[in-house]
Amino acid sequence: MTKTHSSPALPLPALPPLDSLKVAVIAARAGSFTAAAESLNLTHGAVSRRIRAVENWLGTPLFERAGRGVSLTPEGLRLVRTAEQAIDAIAACAEQWRPHRGMQTVRLSVVPSFARLWLLPRIRRLQGEPQDLRIDLSVGHAPVDVAGGEADLALRYGRGSWPGLRSQLLMRERLQPVAAPEVANALGARVKPEALLRHPLIHDSDATQWRLWLAGAGLRFRPRSIDRRFEDYDLVLGAARAGLGIALARLPLAQPWLDDGSLVAVSSRAVDNPLAHFLVLRPDEDRAEVLRLQARLSAWRTDAG
Repeated sequence: MTKTHSSPALPLPALPPLDSLKVAVIAARAGSFTAAAESLNLTHGAVSRRIRAVENWLGTPLFERAGRGVSLTPEGLRLVRTAEQAIDAIAACAEQWRPHRGMQTVRLSVVPSFARLWLLPRIRRLQGEPQDLRIDLSVGHAPVDVAGGEADLALRYGRGSWPGLRSQLLMRERLQPVAAPEVANALGARVKPEALLRHPLIHDSDATQWRLWLAGAGLRFRPRSIDRRFEDYDLVLGAARAGLGIALARLPLAQPWLDDGSLVAVSSRAVDNPLAHFLVLRPDEDRAEVLRLQARLSAWRTDAG
């Protein structure tokens, strides 16, 4: 067996006692050890001992007595200013990962194309008006382990059955061929299905939907070098809008592209998509904030919104 060697961990730089340094910063802001002790719920002696620990570590005094209060020495002023900047930087960095106070966070998993086409335009309303939820998005192609706690809810595309999870229908789809206006004009009116095959067919990683639509017209789907494949469905629509070929609009997901004229239907024939969008969660999920987001997502079911 080959032994693997890991690099030794680099030691952290020598640091003063951080809890005591925090006390020194608060004492400098308060202007007295007594005021610092009151704000920290410590005794005056405890504050003095902690500041002395920092002074012993530095080898120089931090404070001078000034009447009933204290003032910083030049060395203390430099240390406190630097410590304040470091504390503020750490607080700003930590705040972006910390749930908002008084607001519950729900982790929602979604694939990139559905996030861009459907979820993001609705996310502010899903978080509440006024906001009472924070939705933490996990965006990626790989399914996360909802049962294992990697997400609280997931929006998935499939047939509705995932072992160990409860699923709720969110949106069914109809499939209809679409193209850029100039491609549609070139095809003309009353286009026969076989005429579409004179153009590149655009699809994502699964060509099942084109196979289904063509089979309903008595045609067989055969992969061709002129066809184009993209990983994300919004790229499929974007390629069709760019005039690169004909795509299947998954309605109502793609409806805004038809409404604004970016894409035009090139056939009146639409078929049901056997796959649909589902909301997935653990069978025993009972947290109020998760169920609240589930209810709000459910209000957008099928072709709503």
